[in-house]
Amino acid sequence: MNQKRIKEKLVLKTKVKIWISKVLICIIIFLIGMILVKKTPSLKKEINQKLYEDHIAFTKLRNHYEKYFGKILSLEKVQKKEQPVFQETLSYEKKEKYKEGVKLTVSDQYMVPALESGVVVFLGDKKDYGKTIIIEQIDGIDTFYSNISIDQFKLYDYVEKGELVGHTTNNILYLVFQKEGKSLDYQKYI
Repeated sequence: MNQKRIKEKLVLKTKVKIWISKVLICIIIFLIGMILVKKTPSLKKEINQKLYEDHIAFTKLRNHYEKYFGKILSLEKVQKKEQPVFQETLSYEKKEKYKEGVKLTVSDQYMVPALESGVVVFLGDKKDYGKTIIIEQIDGIDTFYSNISIDQFKLYDYVEKGELVGHTTNNILYLVFQKEGKSLDYQKYI
């Protein structure tokens, strides 16, 4: 019995040492990276462009992470004790093709629900669409919700399916669906 306990303690100590070593290696790599970024202006410019100007594909990051490190904590499993009151589905009176997406006729000041859960990757004006919020859904599809008020969310906020995205500014809602920059047929998604 004593030998078993001693063996368990040795295994535990070894695991702790390995974990501490991994943490220290990560810290060292991070510090070296920070020094390189500070000393190399072109690298700093490239990193700033990737972080602040280019679109970050969260779905791709998640897929790479899961491929090499295993499943991460699923956001669907984290339950809020309070559920939002607004849990609606999309409803409209009329639909017609508009540029890369669809133009929906809805009621005035229509409360727009999120079609799928995802992360807000854009807030601002889009030419020919007006005020727009783009949500990168958990399935990798970017959904543009246009002609709406966009003051409810900030960049990189998580949005639940059915959650209120915003209100239309009149009785028109524009939706565009894209994957990796290519427009998709809206009829499959509404």
